[in-house]
Amino acid sequence: MQYIMDSLNSGRPLIMHIDLNSCFATVEQQARVMLRGRPVAVVNRRTDQTMIVTCSYEAKAAGVKLGMKLRDARKLCPDLVGVESDPSKYKYVYHKLLNIMNDYSAHVTMKSIDEGVIDFTQAPQAIVERGLESIGMEIKQRLRDEIGVAMRCNVGIATNRFLAKTAASLHKPDGMDMITHENLREVLATLQLQDLTGIAGRNEHRLNAVGIYTPLDFLDTPAGVLHDMVFHSINGEQWYQRLRGWEVDDVATTVKRVGRQYVLDGFNLSFDQILDRLHHLCESVGYRMRKQGLSARGIYVGTRTFGMTGDKRRSYWHASHVSQTPFFSNETIYGLARMLFVNAPPNIRDINVHCYLLQREEPSQVSLFADQIARERLVTGAIDEINERYGEHTIHAASTTNTGPFVKTKIPFGSTRYL
Repeated sequence: MQYIMDSLNSGRPLIMHIDLNSCFATVEQQARVMLRGRPVAVVNRRTDQTMIVTCSYEAKAAGVKLGMKLRDARKLCPDLVGVESDPSKYKYVYHKLLNIMNDYSAHVTMKSIDEGVIDFTQAPQAIVERGLESIGMEIKQRLRDEIGVAMRCNVGIATNRFLAKTAASLHKPDGMDMITHENLREVLATLQLQDLTGIAGRNEHRLNAVGIYTPLDFLDTPAGVLHDMVFHSINGEQWYQRLRGWEVDDVATTVKRVGRQYVLDGFNLSFDQILDRLHHLCESVGYRMRKQGLSARGIYVGTRTFGMTGDKRRSYWHASHVSQTPFFSNETIYGLARMLFVNAPPNIRDINVHCYLLQREEPSQVSLFADQIARERLVTGAIDEINERYGEHTIHAASTTNTGPFVKTKIPFGSTRYL
């Protein structure tokens, strides 16, 4: 098999990567006609200090970037329109895109809320014979027809997921490109190392240290050098194969933790007010965990704090607890989190909580507490069902009654497991 992996994959490109262009900003422009053609920035909270989650291409043209503060972005682009994020819209578009993709293959993977992969190796032959470029154009049109005229996407086609994603990034917005063994070197010659997904500053420094400065250098480096001198692991061989069009990324990942973080909406909140917000986060974490059929044995809480007046340094505090038995209810999660949080320092800037040591929920074993656990599952399940039907936080703890306007659901950027 090694002699095959040493060569470029000359097989038929049957992997398609679809990337919605500036998804959240574009969805807002689709929903609000007056925003079309205008620079738009999506934020999670309508304050000048908030960070920009994403922005439209009109805003990008003026120099606005992801992570920039809204206040600073408006200095570059005075006409910038700040729009508070609306996750329900983005979830709707996510499901519409997923339904479209499922029409073409039984093997569809959503990589994030705005990106997905179609593996046509498991598609009906009649669909494959139509040609992936023709299907890519059809999907673009279906987005406009079934979601709205403002929707655009990039389509990349290749023999593996990595090169398909690379192809989808070549000509934004609304582009479509295919990478094959015939044009691979030509495409890589136009890119920088950090244009490759998975190569950021640290890995670029590793590559530079052995004389690899461009993607073509990377492609031409032997697998042994990548293993022994760059990555010091099997990751070296995987990069060697990945660059040549062989599939190494079609792997299922497991959830290791479920959590939420929240930057406080004010820095003069009382400890009880902060606890109310922590309680809200715990309810959200509990729902997300149960939605995936999981329970946990570990819980972690942490904070970042401001320094004393005039001191810009920040400190970090955290605490954790491991239970002998798994837990899943909001009441238990908050009870454990609060027990830990009483030792938190003052001057808190943000709070976070997550559950770990996750496991699949199993039917309760016979024990002294079996009836109690069964009742707890029934009550918790009924609350979750009502919140799913009528909206998040419809039924909640009394102490979180006033936290809804502050602790809002954020956009699930890198994960689709909550959708």
